[in-house]
Amino acid sequence: MKICIISFDYWNYDHHIVKKLQEKGIDASHINMGAYKYKNFGERASNAISKIFLNRNIKHIKRQEYVLDTLEKLGPQDQILVLNPHTLDYKTIKQIKSYTPYLISYLYDNLERFPVEEKLELFDKIYSFEDRDVKKYGFEKITNYNYLSEQPIQTEEIENDLFYITSYDKRRIKLLRKLTARLSTLQVRSKIIVVGKQVWKEKLRNFILRPKGASLIEYRKKPIDNEAVLKEYKKSKAIIDLMREGQEGLSFRVFEAMALEKKIITDNPCIIDYDLYTTQNILYIDKNLSNLDTSFLNSPYKALSNDIYERYTLDAWLQKIFNLKTLLY
Repeated sequence: MKICIISFDYWNYDHHIVKKLQEKGIDASHINMGAYKYKNFGERASNAISKIFLNRNIKHIKRQEYVLDTLEKLGPQDQILVLNPHTLDYKTIKQIKSYTPYLISYLYDNLERFPVEEKLELFDKIYSFEDRDVKKYGFEKITNYNYLSEQPIQTEEIENDLFYITSYDKRRIKLLRKLTARLSTLQVRSKIIVVGKQVWKEKLRNFILRPKGASLIEYRKKPIDNEAVLKEYKKSKAIIDLMREGQEGLSFRVFEAMALEKKIITDNPCIIDYDLYTTQNILYIDKNLSNLDTSFLNSPYKALSNDIYERYTLDAWLQKIFNLKTLLY
């Protein structure tokens, strides 16, 4: 069986899908649009001019050409999975469809953030992690997955009570201001990193206003690789998970915490409805943060049952997405 994954692998999660499929003896390939690079400085300069004066992103076009050129070399596929098709034009997806009898999409962002309704008719099956979109459009519900196949033995010395890393986002920053003020009062050991080109705005605000708890936040322009983030998780008791605007589905942080046996502090009310939810491991914080205290951090982690744990593994995810049950067992 031949399966191809097409995505813009922003956070280096998607390669886990391909690796796991290959471990199962499947001929799996990954076309990562994020891997496309400018050939030279001239091409970069040409695209900059095109975006400024023609409102036309040549790199966007080149990435799609890269997808189709790679797919032509790979040949026909039994199944193709496109993760978040907003990075592809309708015409490109139609050409991708010609290479397979079964074209699938998984939407790990809501359609309000990335509207792609006009492209959805091209897919034979659509999965989504957002309950609202599932109900409205009739998609099939699926969560993100735990790509860390086995719960690692906890050997790292705990250095922090809490760890959080996030890209710069207005909604998250607003809540983070309140959260750090609360953590400062509680004297909780925290490591919080905000990444993005616009972090200077928050640094300037903090310099002028000197708000309580601002010193707890570290600002960086460039992202941190996933392996470094996992190391920070292992050295912390709990992981903070704050939602994007309009988000309902569970982020990868929830499943990384599950694998590493770390607690989660989140503002996502939907997590309460999942069978993985337990008040001993997951704290849903209210708007005033009044229920955030040290007792949650100081109590032990409660191990999940094998049934619940296995339900959210990458193996289970693959079985559902590609209908591979007969192949895997």
